[in-house]
Amino acid sequence: MYSLYTAPGAAGLAVHWLLIELGQPHELHLLDLKAGDQRQPDYLALNPNGVVPTLLIDGQPVYESAALVLHLADAHPEAGLAPPPGSLARAAYYQWIVLCANGLLPAFRAWFHPNEVAGESCAEASREHARSRIEAAFARIDHHLAGQGPYLLGDTLSAADFLLTMLMRWSRNMPRPATDWPHLRALAERMKARPSFRTLYEREGLTEWR
Repeated sequence: MYSLYTAPGAAGLAVHWLLIELGQPHELHLLDLKAGDQRQPDYLALNPNGVVPTLLIDGQPVYESAALVLHLADAHPEAGLAPPPGSLARAAYYQWIVLCANGLLPAFRAWFHPNEVAGESCAEASREHARSRIEAAFARIDHHLAGQGPYLLGDTLSAADFLLTMLMRWSRNMPRPATDWPHLRALAERMKARPSFRTLYEREGLTEWR
């Protein structure tokens, strides 16, 4: 059994969603980030970075959301959520996972926590720069989906779509959310229609962006 430590709507959402999609038994531990649960000694012993998610696999802690998404898709190949290793589709799959991990995730961190990046005096400029990076990435992905969709890998659903949908959800209150782009909006609606998404929302107690 897996044990997942996350917080409602946080970076573990895609990992939790995949566990549900894959039908894998798991224990769910929801942390209160505002109360500082992620900085408590017991949690830091699992994840010294003091962030979510952390997934216990056979009792061993593993973290970083993109890494966990990649692992779960490979650990359960019967679901078909990752292309065969060595294939061209696999290269494209890695491309989208890494774009989410190295491009969008840090930009969202800067959007939500601009003081961390630039200090109080430059926080607003940092936030606007993050916004421009997020919107530029969404525009590029939407252009890709327009010609090669409806999923990131064409007609094939992959774990990358779950990670991207989590990030689209994070943009819901931004001046220009992901759903302003038509092909991203179509992907979001397609992903939200999955039964696993409804279960995810119930278990994390989420109500917005249904």
